[in-house]
Amino acid sequence: MSDRAEQEIREIYTEVDRLVAEQDRDCQARTTCCHFLLTGKTPMLTAGEALVAAKAVRASGRKTLPSNKDPHSGRCPLLGSDKRCTIYASRPIGCRTHFCKLAGGPLPRRILQTLIHRLEAISESLADTDPRPLGVAITRALETIRNRR
Repeated sequence: MSDRAEQEIREIYTEVDRLVAEQDRDCQARTTCCHFLLTGKTPMLTAGEALVAAKAVRASGRKTLPSNKDPHSGRCPLLGSDKRCTIYASRPIGCRTHFCKLAGGPLPRRILQTLIHRLEAISESLADTDPRPLGVAITRALETIRNRR
């Protein structure tokens, strides 16, 4: 992924964060949304988002996603032992738009549509247009990074 594509994804994330703030969301880092079985939703990542997340995982010194000691918990593999997101600044759009009902629920797609289309265009430039569940997408992106070295 080019530096320009990564920069554009980060610009999209900044815009999403602005939109979330404008919608008067009340996220207090409850991490309820990070327990996918509780919400019934798993963030789907575009290829570009997965690569940004994978780079953040690598920057933290890891080469793989942490293993979930209880795979039936539905807990996000990016939650650290302190129950905080280990790649918070690089978390994908689905994690930024709050599945948590206590925080106001998810932002309507119509508000995010232009930004989602931009993420999809970046994925098309990477020749990978299928969004994937967070764990699968990041694992695949980590393998892509490893194979490029």
